[in-house]
Amino acid sequence: MQPKDIPARDRLIFAMDVPTCERARELATELGDAVTFYKIGLELMMSGEYFELLDWLLERDKKVFCDLKFFDIPATVGSAVRQLKDRGATFVTVHGNRSIMEAAAANKGDSLKVLGVTVLTSLDRGDLDDLGFDCDVDALVLSRAKQCLEAGCDGVISSGLEVPKLREYVDEKLLVVSPGIRPVDNKPAGDQKRVVTVETAFANGCDHIVVGRPIRDAANPREAALGMQASIAAQFAS
Repeated sequence: MQPKDIPARDRLIFAMDVPTCERARELATELGDAVTFYKIGLELMMSGEYFELLDWLLERDKKVFCDLKFFDIPATVGSAVRQLKDRGATFVTVHGNRSIMEAAAANKGDSLKVLGVTVLTSLDRGDLDDLGFDCDVDALVLSRAKQCLEAGCDGVISSGLEVPKLREYVDEKLLVVSPGIRPVDNKPAGDQKRVVTVETAFANGCDHIVVGRPIRDAANPREAALGMQASIAAQFAS
C-alpha cells in the first residue's frame, strides 16, 4: 500500500458518464455519502452545463476530477489549464508530449493537480500498432510516466496492470489513478481491454481507482458503491 495521506473514501472516483447534468445530479443524490469523488468528462462537457455541475458538486463537499484530456499546442493547453485552476477541481487530465505537459504543469496553480494520460485502458498491443507505436504497452506507459514526472505533472492515468512497474521505476510521489476497474462478478469489460479488480489495483500500488459502469449500471448504484468502499477500507485498515 502507498504511504500517501489519502482518505480511504476518496480513493474511489465515480465516473459520471451520463448524457445530461440533470441525470448526473439525480445519480449523485442517489449515491449520497457512498461517493465523495466524481469524474466528469467530455460527454457532460458537451451537455452545456458542465461548470454548473462542477459547482453543484463542490457545494456538496464533493471532489471533482475534470477528465478533459487536453491535447493541443502547448500555449493553448496552458491557457485552458489556467482557466480551470481556480474552479475548485482536484484533477485534470492532459494528453500529448513533454512540452504540452510542461505547459499544463506551469499553469495549474496550487490546488489543481495535472494527470498525464499514459495509454488509454481501451487500447491494447494491436491498437498501439495501428497508432504507430513500436513498443509494448508496459514500455510506453513507463516512458510516458517518466515524462509526466519530469514535466512537473502530479500523476498519471494508468491501468492497474502497469502500476507495479511504475512503482518500481518511477518516483513514489507520482499519483497513479487507475480506470478500467471491474469487480470480480462483473467481468465483461465493454470497450475496456486492460482491466483489473478493485483489490488488485490497490495491491499493485495505485492511489485512486475510477469506476463507472459497475456502479452506474448496478441494480442499486449506492449499494454497489458502498461495497467497493468497504473493500477499499479493508485494504487500507492495517
